[in-house]
Amino acid sequence: MERLNFLVRPGQRRSLTGRWFRNAFGIIVIFLLLLGLLFAGMMRFYYHQGVQTALESRAELYQRTLELSEDAQSLPWAARSRELIAYFTDKDKMELQVLDADGQVLLSSTGFVPTEDSQPEDYRQALSAENGQGVCDGRNSAGESVMALTVLESDTKGQTIGALRYVVSLTQVNRQVWLMTFLLFGVMLLIVFFVALSGSYFINSIVNPVADIGRTARRIAMGEYDARLEKRYDDEIGDLCDTINFMAGEIGAAEKVKNEFISSVSHELRTPLTAIKGWSETLQASPEDAQLTAQGLAVIGKEADRLYSLVEELLDFSRMESGHIKLRREPLDVLAELEEAVFLYEDRARRAGIRLQYCEGKDLPPIIGDGDRLKQVFVNLLDNAVKYSHEGDRIRVEAVSVSQTVQIVISDTGIGIAEEELPRVRQKFYQVDPGASGSGLGLALVDEIVRLHGGTVDIDSQSGVGTTVTVTLPVLEGEE
Repeated sequence: MERLNFLVRPGQRRSLTGRWFRNAFGIIVIFLLLLGLLFAGMMRFYYHQGVQTALESRAELYQRTLELSEDAQSLPWAARSRELIAYFTDKDKMELQVLDADGQVLLSSTGFVPTEDSQPEDYRQALSAENGQGVCDGRNSAGESVMALTVLESDTKGQTIGALRYVVSLTQVNRQVWLMTFLLFGVMLLIVFFVALSGSYFINSIVNPVADIGRTARRIAMGEYDARLEKRYDDEIGDLCDTINFMAGEIGAAEKVKNEFISSVSHELRTPLTAIKGWSETLQASPEDAQLTAQGLAVIGKEADRLYSLVEELLDFSRMESGHIKLRREPLDVLAELEEAVFLYEDRARRAGIRLQYCEGKDLPPIIGDGDRLKQVFVNLLDNAVKYSHEGDRIRVEAVSVSQTVQIVISDTGIGIAEEELPRVRQKFYQVDPGASGSGLGLALVDEIVRLHGGTVDIDSQSGVGTTVTVTLPVLEGEE
């Protein structure tokens, strides 16, 4: 039981639910977070691009208006700047600043002239741009988020004489961007919540049955073969539950058969040993009685043969389990082995009141096989036929040639085998009548030996009617 301690105390382990939350759920959260940041950035870019486009459109329209004014074109830049401010009609939407050639603000449509000494970034961009325009966003002297578009103005010689700077507030735009971002992340939080909720439900629908399976498997491992799992799902988990329940049933049945086998073998071993021990003590007590000695030695010899036969059967089973059954293959007449087996059981059947009828085959082709092993097959089948027949029953043995095969048919009118028991009669240790003598290995050995000969064993039986066993063996190549 010590070796099963790990089944009872599994120790610290990583939970499947925890692993899912750390791995799959974590990846989903990171993916949604990155997607949200990307979408927020794209949304900010989209809104700011819209503002920039509106600024450029308004500046282009205003520039065309100025170009149509010949009076304004003839005025010096300082004088023109006052005209430009006076004719600017979008004061409620944006601010127009008039800059000199050094980038300093001369006039503003708001009436407030900033005192910064440095040139605005958009003005520097306009100086280096081929189209004479520059745009940037930032904060004004009041700390307000704005976007500014600067358009250079030149004289007739192409010299920069100043610039018009269009400034629009981004406060409303940024507020809209932040609102959309908050809504986006709110939706993502809801998605994360529902993913966590549905994922937790899904994982638990796997973890809980698996935990039940683990607990039940540990109970089965510790010998509770009646433990069963409740099937809750018609999926792979449900199939696993069915498989484990079936396995537990098979293990329980095998354990029961094994215990019956141990009990049967113990009894089978004890009976001859008891007889041998009893007669040896009797002979030691009365060594002068010749008749008693002869009788005792006969019993001891018979029981020793019985014991030897049982041990040989157990050894054959061990060889079968390890795959070490070897055949001495040679051409042989299967009738010789069959007749010898029938001869061995004629007297036993007669003493039991059972009629053993042997229909000798004619001109059967030879086969390749191990004569001793085939004789063992026939002896086992005849032993079962006699064992499970009653006084007045009949056993029929015949051998025929059927299309490149030899068939040995052994039928009886004994107790038969129930239909539900037929699939199990070839199993190791199984006995139709648990109270019958023997190890329960006979048919398992028969099936294995015939299989090694390239043949088949077919069993047809009906409870209360009798059993027919057909052994089919391939004939020697070239013979028919």
